[in-house]
Amino acid sequence: MKKWLKASPFDNGTEFNYHHAIEYYLNTTVYFAEPYKSWQRGTNENTNGLIRQFIPKSAAISLVDDKQIKKIQYLLNTRPRKRHKFKSPADFYSKELRRIALHGVI
Repeated sequence: MKKWLKASPFDNGTEFNYHHAIEYYLNTTVYFAEPYKSWQRGTNENTNGLIRQFIPKSAAISLVDDKQIKKIQYLLNTRPRKRHKFKSPADFYSKELRRIALHGVI
């Protein structure tokens, strides 16, 4: 199996109790962020900040319906990012899908 993911930094939540299985099946290494060191989870913290523009931290996420979640998802996925020369995640995803379709790369 090709090692396509070199490392995975995870939060320390119980949802990662089976991280050994993830390492095995994805042929990768799992790292856990240290408590109170949010810079070790940069993308996660940035994404949380973007989501908080729509859902305040004080709001119960369980009260947000699927329609609202899909709208937030769409807005974030089509939002241009300065660090990517103002291309959106959707732009990158579409380009990768085209590359796979044309070359049959998996």
